[in-house]
Parts: sequence; C-alpha cells; structure tokens
Amino acid sequence: MIEQEDAHDDVYDAGSPRLDDQLCFALYAAQRAVTAAYRPLLDELGLTYPQYLVLLVLWERGEVTVKELGAALCLDYGTVSPLLKRLEAADLVRRERSELDERSVSVRVTGRGDELRERAAHVPGAMLAATELSGGEVARLRGELWELAERAQWAADRARR
Repeated sequence: MIEQEDAHDDVYDAGSPRLDDQLCFALYAAQRAVTAAYRPLLDELGLTYPQYLVLLVLWERGEVTVKELGAALCLDYGTVSPLLKRLEAADLVRRERSELDERSVSVRVTGRGDELRERAAHVPGAMLAATELSGGEVARLRGELWELAERAQWAADRARR
C-alpha cells in the first residue's frame, strides 16, 4: 500500500485537511504568483492588474456599459466603479451616461488609453516567456480553469437555491 505522503501528489483525498491538498489554496497561490509576475510589466505602464483587465476588455470590445464590463470581468458594480474612477482620473477612459437610459453608463478608452494599448502589446508575450509555458500548455491550462470556473459557478448557484 502507498503511504499517504507519497500519494498526495497523484491522488486527491477530498477529506484531507492539509493546506497543500486544497484546490482552493493552489488556485489562490497561483493567482497571487501570476499577479506578482505581471506587476513589474504593469508598473512601467502605470497600471494595476485590475486596471489592466478593464483596459483589455475595452481594447477588445470598444465601448461597453459598466454592467457589461462587470460581467466580462466577473466583478460587481462596487468593485468596477472605483477602478473606472481611477482610470478616468488618469485620462485613460471616459464614462458617459446614456441619453436613452439615465441608469446606463457607457465606458470607452480615450486617445491616451489607445496609446497605452500599443505600449502594453508586449505584456502577453513577456508573461509567456516569464512562465516558460508553451502556447499549447497555456491553452490547455486556460481551458481547464474555465471549465473549473463554470462547474464552481454551477455549484454556487445550486447551493443558493
């Protein structure tokens, strides 16, 4: 019989109280490490990681509502609003109330925000090089993480019912 210490890397024990056996902790540690690896790249752009994510959505989609932006980033309004306020103060985005619906606020990048896109173009490649992952490894890992996110969201939704 294999000792538990030897097997814990190959077999998941759902009842294990060990911190290193927890999926949530592995995800947390990975997220912190990845965010830390982004920091020097984003510091030279004057951005935080959440601000970078906001700009990625805007560069990809153009003008969006605050609600659409929150949904794209899996963030609530209370988290998105301060991010947008700081990006607007830096003249990287502009928020405008809809003339058709006063409750709706649209967001778009400014000319300065578009210029920053060019300076940020190297970030994805630099992260790939820093992690020494191949494109295939990134695609596989990203797919597995999105599947995990969907399953966890399904479980959370089911638990709320």
